[in-house]
Amino acid sequence: MQFLYPAFLWALLALAIPVIIHLFYFRRFKKVYFTNVKYLREIKEETSNRNKLKNLLILLSRLLAVASLVLAFAQPFIPKGNTVKSGLNHVSVFVDNSYSMTATRQDVPLLDYAKERARTIVNSYSEEDKFQILTHQFEGKHQRFVSKEDAIAYIDEIVVSPSVQSLDKVLNRQQQLMQTTAGNRISYLISDFQKSISDLSKYTDTLMEVNLLPVQTARQKNLTVDSVWFEGPVPFLFQDNKLLVKIKNNSGEDATDVKLSFKKDGQEKPIGIRDIPARQSITDTVHITIDKPGWQEGIVLVNDYPVQFDDQYFIAFEVPDTIRALFINESGPNRYMDALFRGVKHFSLSNQSVNQLQYQRFPEFDLIILNDLKSVTSGLSNELIQYIRNGGKVLVFPGRNISLETYNNFFVAGGADILGKSSQEKREVAAINTEEFIFSDVYVNTGRNLKLPVSTFSYQIETRPAGIQEKLLSYRDGSPYLSKYRVGDGQLFVCVAPLDSESSDLVFNAEVFVPMVYKMAISSTTHKGLSYAVANLAVIETKNQRKGGEYVYKITDGNQEMIPSQNPQGNKMILTLNDQISKAGFYSLLLDKEEMARLAFNYDRRESDMEMLSEEDLETINPDNTSIKVLTSALQADMGTSIVEKDRGVVLWKWFIIAALLFLAAETLLIRFFKN
Repeated sequence: MQFLYPAFLWALLALAIPVIIHLFYFRRFKKVYFTNVKYLREIKEETSNRNKLKNLLILLSRLLAVASLVLAFAQPFIPKGNTVKSGLNHVSVFVDNSYSMTATRQDVPLLDYAKERARTIVNSYSEEDKFQILTHQFEGKHQRFVSKEDAIAYIDEIVVSPSVQSLDKVLNRQQQLMQTTAGNRISYLISDFQKSISDLSKYTDTLMEVNLLPVQTARQKNLTVDSVWFEGPVPFLFQDNKLLVKIKNNSGEDATDVKLSFKKDGQEKPIGIRDIPARQSITDTVHITIDKPGWQEGIVLVNDYPVQFDDQYFIAFEVPDTIRALFINESGPNRYMDALFRGVKHFSLSNQSVNQLQYQRFPEFDLIILNDLKSVTSGLSNELIQYIRNGGKVLVFPGRNISLETYNNFFVAGGADILGKSSQEKREVAAINTEEFIFSDVYVNTGRNLKLPVSTFSYQIETRPAGIQEKLLSYRDGSPYLSKYRVGDGQLFVCVAPLDSESSDLVFNAEVFVPMVYKMAISSTTHKGLSYAVANLAVIETKNQRKGGEYVYKITDGNQEMIPSQNPQGNKMILTLNDQISKAGFYSLLLDKEEMARLAFNYDRRESDMEMLSEEDLETINPDNTSIKVLTSALQADMGTSIVEKDRGVVLWKWFIIAALLFLAAETLLIRFFKN
């Protein structure tokens, strides 16, 4: 047995007081008169013995009562661990308020259970202790310690939130605040402990005690619209655009007769009825024909119960009216290139002389083609590299009489291989890379009927260690005819033969030339996102169209406006939303009251996986860190006692108070009923 306040044991000296009272008070005798002296000796002896026994019992009761009171104030306990906490406690309580906590147990949401546990934890500590209340939202007011009363008020305010943080981030946030404190550092995590957010195996800090309180229910069935994307990088007007939809079954049971549908322009179109095996996913295809350009909205839906927050997936995408290409030439327009673009709707070609370029207009074009330039000036090279890094595409056809040095300087700046000596040898293209986007899904087969280009003038390619080349068309000897290089977010295409008909017959091979140029114009290094996640720090990337410093971007749902933080980066604008959006759906991006884009937001899909860590799993989640403890459901049944015993062991002061009262009662009974 140990004592929390051992200095109180000096009060045991007070045991001398009952002894002194006994010695002086009980030595006084009373005279008793009686008539018959026959029994004098016998009565005297009997009364003296009974009186002596009574006095000793009273003295013992008083001594035990005083001793019990002193021991109670010293707060004795039987320690359960190696350390005992004393002094000021700094307690951080995390309450999981994500959508998974809307699951019910006995018709009561898990969040209500979690809040009740949090109140009990706070009430188990003293008024002098300090508290932090934390949720998935990481609100600013929760980044400091507050009093017991304020902590209870914060707990009462907690509601369900779409924000989701991994538990290791929660511990790091608690740790940051704890580092500035002295005394006991105690953390409580009250959660259903979904596997998707509960990786605590790498938590190594042992200065902060971590207590895990699982609040769980029976495993829920849940189907999720996991992700949605277009097969191609850009959806086109009046074409069959394939929208791919991934549906995931997060439960351990097979899901049958699952109804999928797609809603656009107020009309809901069934996708089909599917069966999804347990813990697996399927990918289905929605065929969409778009009849008008501009921003489009759509919703993919799945029928599911009881977890429904992830049954809808909102998407917003832009269908361009026209794909624009810029043809930069030295000697005038190329009639073959003009004919190519003139024959296809929604594609346009602008011709500019190299001496009349407007560099500021480069971002307006989806593809820039350099044809037969004698040299690539440093100014043009810098502008083209910047354009490519920001997501643009450049196709280069060198001429017969060029400055190799200026071309190669441009290629080196873009991380491409350089051109070597020229050759007038007739060379045939023998291989086409149909695995790459430019030529994928273009041909049913690439047999002998497919005619590939032949060149009579070309340049050798000298590979560089830094160049990462992807061959699109290759000669018989394996050397490249047409290559692709990734530069930042964009792409650089290099053909080793000039475009003129005397050097190459590429322009006469329509089955190669036409899809090559079109797909270069619409290609992208990454698929454009169709939606954003409702999160604490949602980041949106858009074109920088701000007209000076007086205009700012705003996001609105039609009822309220939000101003995100804005970070211009060249032609891009990075917008950061600090937990300003809390509801999934469609929003407008405004600049000076003009709508620049439509945005779709969806709830974080990490919450969709309803698989939880059991109490046994939590016990072994980090066996090397002894500071992590689990308060099981059995211990949670009497939370107050469990917390006190956890911090100080088995507390005995209450029992000594009871003992003191019993001894005082015994003294009273002895005085009143024990006859001399």
